[in-house]
Amino acid sequence: MKLKTLITTLFLVFVMSFLMSAQQLKKSESLFLNKTHIVQKDTLKYRVLLPKNFSKNKTYPLVLFLHGAGERGDDNKKQLANGSDLFLNETTRDSFPAIVIFPQCPENDYWAKLKADRSTKPITFKYKYKKSPTKAMGLVMNLMDEMVEKPYVKTNQVYVMGLSMGGMGTFEIIYRKPEMFAAAIPICGGGHPKTVSAYAKSIPLWVFHGAKDDVVDPNLSVNMVSAILKNGGFPRFTLYDFANHNSWDPALAEPELLTWLFSNSK
Repeated sequence: MKLKTLITTLFLVFVMSFLMSAQQLKKSESLFLNKTHIVQKDTLKYRVLLPKNFSKNKTYPLVLFLHGAGERGDDNKKQLANGSDLFLNETTRDSFPAIVIFPQCPENDYWAKLKADRSTKPITFKYKYKKSPTKAMGLVMNLMDEMVEKPYVKTNQVYVMGLSMGGMGTFEIIYRKPEMFAAAIPICGGGHPKTVSAYAKSIPLWVFHGAKDDVVDPNLSVNMVSAILKNGGFPRFTLYDFANHNSWDPALAEPELLTWLFSNSK
């Protein structure tokens, strides 16, 4: 009887969790406006969350959020799976009114310019920053250039954060556009250590990784933090001893995360 009760309880917990996730996704889809950005024949799908009582006569910070490889596609929905609820939180919307953009990378593309060897564990990455950006990254940069021209965007408070593939995209976009961003949060990502001189002294970073990550080697973040320190920067670094690749879960739950992010300005 006790076993049957336990199984029933676990089943109900699973169902409730599933329903709550579905409701959260539905809320995300309704509040994050469905948008497209077109450059010549190329299209970037993205979602944008506007502050409560948005007015073009006011100015707001701008946050770019780059998703992971698992959320690539063309449905303009999957990229909201991780991170969107952080910005939909009522306390967040009241305390940190901002414009938040979630672009979606196509299935056959990548945010960062790199070569990946998936036969190894963790995956081996070779970064190719000297080459032109990927089509997806190029479109994101073009969109951001367009957004910062809007009169309602605070150009001294433009931020970028991302996880996994998006963490790598975060390191790359601040290298390619160091003058744009006031702060950055790369989560379980990596980058080219020799490029950090472009932003080490000018862009505050809070870097996150899981020590047990067997997908993206935590040493990639360690190497980036070390390079930033050697180049005169003062990054904030959190290495979770208990976390595997999904270190975005504890990172996005950090109580000081958004307070720290929005405290930075150019």
